[in-house]
Amino acid sequence: MLDLVESKLSQHEAFRADVLAGLSQRQKTLPSRWLYDQRGSELFEEITHLDEYYLTRTETAILRRNAGEMAALCGDDVVLLEYGAGAGIKSEILIDALKAPRMYVPIDIAADFLAQTAERVRDRFPDLVTRPIITDFTADFDIPSDITAHPRAAFFPGSTLGNLGGSEAAALLRRMREHVGGHGGAIIGVDLRKDVGTLIAAYDDRRGVTAEFNLNLLRRINRELEGDLDIMAFAHEARWNELESAIEMHLVSRKAQVATVAGRGFAFAQGETIHTETCRKFDVAALTHAAQWSGWRVDRIWSDPAELFAVFGLRTEARALRLS
Repeated sequence: MLDLVESKLSQHEAFRADVLAGLSQRQKTLPSRWLYDQRGSELFEEITHLDEYYLTRTETAILRRNAGEMAALCGDDVVLLEYGAGAGIKSEILIDALKAPRMYVPIDIAADFLAQTAERVRDRFPDLVTRPIITDFTADFDIPSDITAHPRAAFFPGSTLGNLGGSEAAALLRRMREHVGGHGGAIIGVDLRKDVGTLIAAYDDRRGVTAEFNLNLLRRINRELEGDLDIMAFAHEARWNELESAIEMHLVSRKAQVATVAGRGFAFAQGETIHTETCRKFDVAALTHAAQWSGWRVDRIWSDPAELFAVFGLRTEARALRLS
């Protein structure tokens, strides 16, 4: 319990620092990890069930169809490290296919949501040791010493790698390699490039759930940082950035306004935006290059018939590339 309290306190200070720094920039920007408080995590789970949001159902189908091969890549008696575990639904597919898994280690910044995920996995797999880690997995951290060192495999579904900048993504891939060791593996999901209309619809659904998810960040700022942001004075917007091969989420100020956060005032011009998330879309060559640059070798690539999404199987030693 003490660790949980300390973690929440350190997260609060990090949240405050990021918000104050981000709102002080010329292009106001907030790190996307702060979208995922308890309410944000719940809203994201709702997003995953929307008709427009093809990513989750497509990746889930790939996992179900190829779980045996993915489990074989991870190995027997493995410790499974899941980065950005969220609700952990996809991890249950992989865990169910693993042979005698030793431990499941979900890693996430949303402490309360992570606790719920860990409890559900324990109920589903009562013989599996589940050891959650509350941390920002995009920053450097060590795996606690009470978690067995070998064998380990990393699991990073959901295309979250695309939410990171190039240097951040490379750093995370290197960190994963360090965490799994010299003979480890990784299963990583990425969204592939496709027509812009399909991409925009996935991040700006007709029901407005994604808009509520984005605006919830302002509510969190008001609640946790004594903010007075007028929620109704901001609008959600999804836009395509061709240069970055990415969908961007923004909160657009509907009018000129001034708001206070943690005792500091911030002015917004009409039409000015807060950039809250970048969702990069990959092609096979780009992700293969990024993986190799970070010390991995691509062992397998699993995709769907329409090639909307891909799941990469990586290993820390060189293997021949096989396409599925």
